Amino acid sequence: MLPVSGPHASPAAITTIAQAAERLDYDSLWTYERVLRPIAPVWPGPDGTLGPAPEIYRTTYEPLQTLSHVAALTSRITLGTSIITALLHPPVVLARRFATLDQFSGGGRVIAGFGQGSMAQEYATANIPWKRRGAGMDDIVAAIRAAWGPDPVEYEGRFYSIEPSEINPKPVHGDIPIVMGAFTDAGIDRAARIADGITPVSLSLDDVTRMTTRFRTEAERLGRDAAALTVTAQSNSPMVATADSGDHPYLGGTPKQIAADIEPLRERGVDAVMFAWPSPEPLDVQIELLEELRTLVPRA
Repeated sequence: MLPVSGPHASPAAITTIAQAAERLDYDSLWTYERVLRPIAPVWPGPDGTLGPAPEIYRTTYEPLQTLSHVAALTSRITLGTSIITALLHPPVVLARRFATLDQFSGGGRVIAGFGQGSMAQEYATANIPWKRRGAGMDDIVAAIRAAWGPDPVEYEGRFYSIEPSEINPKPVHGDIPIVMGAFTDAGIDRAARIADGITPVSLSLDDVTRMTTRFRTEAERLGRDAAALTVTAQSNSPMVATADSGDHPYLGGTPKQIAADIEPLRERGVDAVMFAWPSPEPLDVQIELLEELRTLVPRA
């Protein structure tokens, strides 16, 4: 995850990390969407009571504009979102923005990561009913895929419709992979039906194994090629230079600790690991940690 939020979030830091990740042969760079940070308590704590949303959400750079900037600074690395809250946007507008990024980045480098979001205040700001989550995801993904298809585009769904129209630009290769930030059973099953992969937040080896198995099993039951779909385990634990005493958070801690957590995933059907939570370390130390981890974890 690029430093689009957290203590180091800035255009300069985003540029530095993006170029370092490509130089170190990382596979992909990611951004995510946060429209606002409510003042009111909205975030459930360990005891179930609501508190403020995480401090890192005070500033979050817009995901697609950030990736457009990064596309101009890199040549190879994949550019993804994990996630954009799809229902906050008109599907044709979102389809054109992703297709434009795909065109400017040379084609084949973009992954469209969508999710339902987690804060009702963002839905209220976009004037979208909170209850549309779920069924609305099926409809908006279908409308976006239609917009990427041949002209004239025409679509009639439950919540969205597109009159016969020319909608351009198109993705360079005709399509863009769609992954979903799913971790509930309903979300995983939906992704198995309509997406090309999932990016679940992963709290333990058993947790990510269960989600991966359910996703691939359900896709296979639906007649899809499960092996062609991707699972990217998302870590919401920071990478740090010095380990705390005691157990480290799963897929977090020092590069050696993270590498040990990654190794068993090779046999569990997981294709990649995304490090999503901002590191507290200075940027130069972050790059040293990324380089160390890259030497400890060879590509599959």
